[in-house]
Amino acid sequence: MDQLALLFVLLLGALVSVPVGDRLGLPAPVLMTLLGIALAVADFVPNVDFPPELILPLLLPPLLYAAVRRTSWRQFAANKRPIFLLAVALVFVTTASVAAVAGAIVPGLSMAAAVALGALVAPPDPVAATAVAGQLGLPRRLVSMLEGEGLFNDVTAIVLYHVAIAAVVSGSFSPWRAGLDLVLSAVVAVAVGLALGWGANQLFDLLGDPTLQIGLTLLVPYASYVLAEELHGSGVLAVLTTALFLAEYALGADDVMTRLAGHTFWDIVDTLVTGVAFGLIGLELHNAIRTASGRWGEMLGWAGTVVAVVVFVRLVWLLPATWLTKRLHAKRDYDEDIPMSWRETVVMWWSGMRGVATVALALAIPLKTDDGSAFPDRDEIVFIAFGVIMATLVLQGLTLPWLVKRLGVRADSEREKEFEKQLAVRAAKAAKRRLREIEQVEDLSEDLSEQMLRSAFDIGARISPDMGEEERREAHQQRVRRLKRVRRIQGEMLSAARHEVLAARSEPGADPEIVDRVLRHLDVRSLR
Repeated sequence: MDQLALLFVLLLGALVSVPVGDRLGLPAPVLMTLLGIALAVADFVPNVDFPPELILPLLLPPLLYAAVRRTSWRQFAANKRPIFLLAVALVFVTTASVAAVAGAIVPGLSMAAAVALGALVAPPDPVAATAVAGQLGLPRRLVSMLEGEGLFNDVTAIVLYHVAIAAVVSGSFSPWRAGLDLVLSAVVAVAVGLALGWGANQLFDLLGDPTLQIGLTLLVPYASYVLAEELHGSGVLAVLTTALFLAEYALGADDVMTRLAGHTFWDIVDTLVTGVAFGLIGLELHNAIRTASGRWGEMLGWAGTVVAVVVFVRLVWLLPATWLTKRLHAKRDYDEDIPMSWRETVVMWWSGMRGVATVALALAIPLKTDDGSAFPDRDEIVFIAFGVIMATLVLQGLTLPWLVKRLGVRADSEREKEFEKQLAVRAAKAAKRRLREIEQVEDLSEDLSEQMLRSAFDIGARISPDMGEEERREAHQQRVRRLKRVRRIQGEMLSAARHEVLAARSEPGADPEIVDRVLRHLDVRSLR
């Protein structure tokens, strides 16, 4: 098996792991990691020949962009306190704790190298956390916290990592210089992210075609990451800024085709890139195994100790942080996403899995320093990092579904239905207001006006059937039954039309481009 065949195996596994994970009740990223481990120990599978410095630039931008599409800037702003406590403060605390313990137990490990180790194992993986949490039916506030933590903690950890690596490579370290680099990195990243977000938004209007617009959304995250890194800014923060800007301003309410096609496109990209990323984590296990040759007991002890520190620090930090956030939350006049019970706090704690960022940073550690000597204790750092990844991703990922079920943590379905109902009512009222405005400038017959009024009500009723409780419940139920029958008949008619048009594609002299254009019109009509 060559490298290209291995890539196709990972892509196929990324697709298959989703339905298999659903049936087994296990997260797809964990299954992909196990697949990578199985491939890594197979004799016929080659060692992965992938430049480690390309892992973050190639994998992180699309994964971050796909994750940001599910949230909004206002959600981050409303929950800045818990996000700061988890994504910034906890990363610093974890880095310091790991550095202190690793420096004490690993003979000869310098403080700068220990800080680099702490920084690369500190950030929980946003992809793993959200992928696992999204399949377990957790309360939306917990998923929002995991998303916010995962998206912003990489920024803090990667900057700390680069500062520590620079200190080891150069042999000098200045706290003031490191703090200045941290601030400048963030400023440059936000400036680049906003500039590219604004420029991409202008290009959206110029391109017009949904296919071209979606293609642009694939390029922009990479451009944002690379440009920020070239200007010595944080590529991760730049991608987040660009993605949040586009999520707010790129598409208008009437950009239906771009929104529908873009949603499908990014779901596919997210699934494939996530699968490849976690498959690579498993495949890279052979590096850690080779490193530990002859020193298994000693190095496993170090890795186990660091794993215990990482897991313990997260729990010790979450308990007072959650209590403090609750106290401050009681004084606010808006909702804030925080764990509301000790059970939710435990789930939040056990969801701190490490993944793509940790393995990429570990493999990207330079081989040599500026004076030509080998990077001190590089093999030990890489092995410990993989130990943390395997323990948190595989052990916690496999047991998290059981823990969630055992603790009975579930989404508040009644609250979600109520919010959906409120949105349905607002949508129906907006449609009615627009109908009244049209009636003021156009002469509509009484029958047509009544029909349009019913259509306005049905707009909301199709979103949330329960909204019919407020008005004409019984009449609405009759219309729903009639609508279902009409839609069934229309569906069968459109299906017959599509079959006929599709059959014409293989007829002599038929232009496939015209056939596909007509077929797209029928497909869009079927969505209505």
